[in-house]
Parts: sequence; structure tokens; C-alpha cells
Amino acid sequence: MATASKKAPAAKKRTPNAAFMKPLTPDAALAAVIGNKPLPRTEIVKQLWVYIKAHKLQDAKNKRMINADAKLKVLFGKPQVSMFELAGLIGKHVS
Repeated sequence: MATASKKAPAAKKRTPNAAFMKPLTPDAALAAVIGNKPLPRTEIVKQLWVYIKAHKLQDAKNKRMINADAKLKVLFGKPQVSMFELAGLIGKHVS
């Protein structure tokens, strides 16, 4: 009995959503952390994480929490935020 090997259909390559790729201009508070050149929202989040990790601002016990330093406190409006809140808080500081 001969069996034909079947390959799974190739997965479609996802196209990036244009809304995520549109460069956004940071306001003064956000520019103090990531710079003032326009970046897509995804890059803004990446740059914030670079800053957070470089300054060791993740909570030692709960890595999902970010402790704000003076610059981030202006952005967040509170001393500590969850990593899940990060993207939502950025929206107030870009145009």
C-alpha cells in the first residue's frame, strides 16, 4: 500500500497593520526618555523597555511591574505600573 505524503499548506506571511507602523511624534515628557524623532508605536515600546532595563527599573520581586524613576513618573503619573499598562499610557504622549 502506497501512502502519499501530504505537506501542510504554507502559512501566509502576515502583513503589518499600517496603524502600528505609522510614525508618531513623542511629546516632551516621552522624548526625554526615548528621543524626539518620530517612531512607530511598536518601536516606542521597544525603546521604553531598553530604558527600563538599562536603569534596572523592573521590580525585583514581580518582573511584570515597572518602578518609575523621575522621568517615567512624569509619563506614567504614578510610581509603579504594570507592563500591560505600558502601551496604553504611551497614547497620551504621542501625536
